[in-house]
Amino acid sequence: MSLTAAMFSGVSGLAAQSMSMGMISDNISNANTVGYKDTRAVFSTLVTESATDTTYSPGGVIVHPTAQVDTQGLITASNQDTHIAIAGNGFFVVNTLPDPTASGGNYLFTRAGTFEPDDEGRLRNAQGYYLQGWEIDPSGAIPTNQSDLAALQPVNISGLTGNAEPTTVIDLKANLAKSQTSFGAGYVAGDMTSGATTPHFVRSFQVYDSVGAAHSITFNFLKTGTGVTPNEWTLEITADTDGDGNEDTLSTEVVAFNTDGTIDLSSGATTQTNTISIPWAAALGIDTPQNLTLNFGSDDQSDGFTHFAGPSELVSSDVNGALFGAFNSVFIDEEGNVIAKFDNGTSKYIYKIPVATFPNPNEMRNLDGNAYDESPESGTFTLREATIGGAGRMVSGATEASTVDIANEFTKMIVTQRSYSAASKIITTADEMLEELIRIKR
Repeated sequence: MSLTAAMFSGVSGLAAQSMSMGMISDNISNANTVGYKDTRAVFSTLVTESATDTTYSPGGVIVHPTAQVDTQGLITASNQDTHIAIAGNGFFVVNTLPDPTASGGNYLFTRAGTFEPDDEGRLRNAQGYYLQGWEIDPSGAIPTNQSDLAALQPVNISGLTGNAEPTTVIDLKANLAKSQTSFGAGYVAGDMTSGATTPHFVRSFQVYDSVGAAHSITFNFLKTGTGVTPNEWTLEITADTDGDGNEDTLSTEVVAFNTDGTIDLSSGATTQTNTISIPWAAALGIDTPQNLTLNFGSDDQSDGFTHFAGPSELVSSDVNGALFGAFNSVFIDEEGNVIAKFDNGTSKYIYKIPVATFPNPNEMRNLDGNAYDESPESGTFTLREATIGGAGRMVSGATEASTVDIANEFTKMIVTQRSYSAASKIITTADEMLEELIRIKR
């Protein structure tokens, strides 16, 4: 019984080492496969229970393939902006078909982030799987049913015709000369617009309307302080609101300063408002009125308009908005936001890529194309936003290298070869012993 059992034990050793060699060969073959996780052979004993304390029955060995799915591969740079790597836990959600609602398509999970647009702009990796994401609505929100795969859509970066951004905020920093001779009292509103009075300081800026067309808006300053209020200036804001080539007055206000040169917004001397409206003529065919927020600095601070010695000068200006711009490229940030960039300098959030996490990723079912599926042992997936709840972060323009260590695999190959040879010796030796037993009868 023991000799026969020993022979079968040797056979189990051959089978186990053969399977181990298969895993090693797969690992070496996929040394350059993006996102590949190496598989290791874990051996365990097969025990045949002995009838007494003085007998022993050989059992053999069995091998368990163990995938190291939770091992982080090296993040390497790529020349494609749409290539993505996950640094940390989690997987991309992909579908086998470009339309996930079509019959026959399956949702799978992968770390292979070599995504590039197909002929219709949908991001697809080298294995042919389509990246899924949450579409971001105009308000910047993602679907509320984030845990449902049905809320996902193929990430598509085509069909973005362009983008325009109207101006909403004007931030100005300027010094109005303390030494400027005052015009005095009695200024008539509109005289700077009509040309009856020459302003002491003028600056014009471009603003953009609802369709991305540029218009000029002009700030005209005239020092009008007298007597007990010598540090006051009159501001007249003008623009051509009807396209006839003539400036129209939008607002006439008083800007007052403290004796230390800082702007005075709290005493009541300043009538400058925080918002002005541009009443564009209906014939221009744009949104009207266009409301602009003005920021001339903080009360009693020198972070905006000032009234110091020296010439009147514009220190800096910040006017938001942009001309119409065509689609230029996409960028994916570490939170998984797919951001479309336009050649006018603006950008738009279009998708957010989720990260699927599992309680036990090493027990996921391995599939073709370097993809995985959930199994009873892996637990149910959870869709998370990148960097939140233990999910990894996205790295754009990069891929995750294979976790295979060639030197380690070659070393295991040598050990496996020797173990296979040793197991074969068990069989030949047991065969010789059985031959000796048969000779006894002769």
